[in-house]
Amino acid sequence: MAVAPPSCCLVAFPPRAKDGLVVFGKNSARPRDEVQEIVYFPAADHEPQSKVECTYISIDQVPRTHAIVMSRPAWLWGAEMGANEHGVCIANEAINAREPATETEALLGMDLVRLGLERGSTAKEALDVIVALLEEHGQGGNYYEDADSCHSFQSAYLIVDRDEAWVLETVGRYWAAEKTTEGVKCICNQLSLTTKIDAEHPELRSYAQSQGWWTGEDEFNFSQVFSPADEHLNCCAGKDSLEKQEESITVQTMIDTLRDKASGVCIDSESFLTTASVVSVLPQNSSSPCIHYFTGTPDPSRSIFKPFIFVGDIKLVPKAQSPCFGDNDPAKKEPRFQEKPDRRHELYKAHEWARAVIASDQEQGRQLRKTMLELEKQGLEAMQEILTSSDPLDPTEVGDLFYDCVDTEIKFFK
Repeated sequence: MAVAPPSCCLVAFPPRAKDGLVVFGKNSARPRDEVQEIVYFPAADHEPQSKVECTYISIDQVPRTHAIVMSRPAWLWGAEMGANEHGVCIANEAINAREPATETEALLGMDLVRLGLERGSTAKEALDVIVALLEEHGQGGNYYEDADSCHSFQSAYLIVDRDEAWVLETVGRYWAAEKTTEGVKCICNQLSLTTKIDAEHPELRSYAQSQGWWTGEDEFNFSQVFSPADEHLNCCAGKDSLEKQEESITVQTMIDTLRDKASGVCIDSESFLTTASVVSVLPQNSSSPCIHYFTGTPDPSRSIFKPFIFVGDIKLVPKAQSPCFGDNDPAKKEPRFQEKPDRRHELYKAHEWARAVIASDQEQGRQLRKTMLELEKQGLEAMQEILTSSDPLDPTEVGDLFYDCVDTEIKFFK
């Protein structure tokens, strides 16, 4: 069984989170050399009977899809994490379960992240979209750009909006979900749901009984029933970090948590690296805009979180997008992944230099990191002004926001 990458997804609700803000975050742990890109797609209308080509399979398109922004491994269609124009955020985790994930190509968990964002205007709507598509198409296929071995996993999701969060955990086509509206919630690379289940596949329990995993007499505990026999269930390190905070949780608290290597939230191991991170702020007051901070680069402790706000006219950011290889992409041709093209975008290449300088731990590296954090701080302070302002947001002022931040960062590195 392949080792599931140790990503971490977190959400904190008021009053644990400060100023009436829901704060969401994810570190995406992936193979060390994988590139993630930040992509924006505007809302769109689609022709009747049209199809959408996901990573491995095509499915029926819906009449209209929402505007989305997402961070994704550059070779696939879906996303590791992202948000839509309605303030819905979704992140997923690869997990292992008692039932091995199928290698047969179907929808990836990451495809379902994007489909949930494109089709759900609330967290619950997005959950309903994901489980319906899971039932119809199943999940399966290689999670990595690897011709030598198929790494397939089951999936868990953290689905959040301004009012509530849903933890959705899936095993094949079966699933269970828990709703939360308070405190801190975390998912990592293990099943976590226990006896509090607010929605589930109608045949979940009978399936567990048919496999001999549950007698039907004991209380039904999802993670005990479906986790691999040799797995020791651990509490998420990120949740531990946030719960130890004596003060209210802010954007900065979440960023600091995602940067924490000592706790294991930020991964930098032989096999895996935190290849991208996101923090989103969802004000419970619907008159304030949601703000999404993406790195688009590896290792949040050596990256800048850059803000994005949905408005009508967003300026695209090609410098944070990987080269497109069209139908010649080795990920689209069968047999897949026979070559590995250079998917580095301009921001990634500029950041490679910065990471090398900081890793050298010399005076130049220390000064560079200090300046990077100062750039980030300026962005956070400007966004805080937007959140606390009583004036309506001027769309013309923020349509270029993420573009300008990426451009500034690249110029700074050069």
